Amino acid sequence: MSETTLIDNVIPRTDIVKRAARIGAEIRNIKLSSDLPDQTIAALNSLLLDHKVIFFRDQGHLDDAEQERFAARFGKLVPHPMLGVAKGTASLLELDSARGGGRADVWHADGTFADSYPKILVLRAVVIPLFGGDTVWSNAAAAYLDLPPPLQRLADELWAVHSNVFDYAGMARVREVDKKHFDEVFTRTNFETEHPVVRVHPETGERTLVLGALVQRFLGIPKYDGQKLLDVFQSHITAPENTVRWNWREGDVAIWDNRATHHYAVNDYGDQHRVVRRATIEGDVPVSIDGRCSVTRVRSPSSGPMKTA
Repeated sequence: MSETTLIDNVIPRTDIVKRAARIGAEIRNIKLSSDLPDQTIAALNSLLLDHKVIFFRDQGHLDDAEQERFAARFGKLVPHPMLGVAKGTASLLELDSARGGGRADVWHADGTFADSYPKILVLRAVVIPLFGGDTVWSNAAAAYLDLPPPLQRLADELWAVHSNVFDYAGMARVREVDKKHFDEVFTRTNFETEHPVVRVHPETGERTLVLGALVQRFLGIPKYDGQKLLDVFQSHITAPENTVRWNWREGDVAIWDNRATHHYAVNDYGDQHRVVRRATIEGDVPVSIDGRCSVTRVRSPSSGPMKTA
């Protein structure tokens, strides 16, 4: 059975509403649940691979436990390696704007400081401000295709070092509570990973750009030149035509393919409260176009020299 036939058999085409030309679709008239049939889960996965991020309104019936059980239908759940889990859950990460580290207002793919960074994220809106607090996603496969051929060839050859230790001074709206959280929690263990700038998507075969705020440097490129290169590549990732913006309501759910997207949580809601909870699906180690795999080096403050994981 083809993917198109599979989707048509379980989700009416009229219930799949594109939100932008290159990325994003809202799936209507479905109640997310761990009890959904295998064919429905397979159809949702196919839609995810096609649209990169899919949205669902009116999922207020989900609690933490059912969000976890539903997310587990897409793969193995894993907790964040430093941030722990929300109270009473096995794997959920809570992002609370009132606490340190709760505002992810930089362009990034989740967890790229590690080698097998997450493949899928399932995010549920718990508390949403009266205004602001949207999230924007970009299509990293379309961004690669937009590069002129000479830049594609350059990107194909480049490798970048990603780390959870990045420069908060470069952020426009960083708070003291975020700096404290960063120093005491997020960088408790330091990760450095060498990723290909272009990975081959293991399910679609697409070439996608692996960049974002966690990039420290390019291998073999001086930092000054590397920053200019990063700016060029990132400008394609974040071009407005390559993005979709979601205006959250409480009870909404977004699912995205972290291997083919970057995202940005817009910090435009002031002191209003915003809480979202995220389930994380274990990923696989990226592979470059010439078949080489990413490599992580981990250094804990008490473990001495950096070592290969």
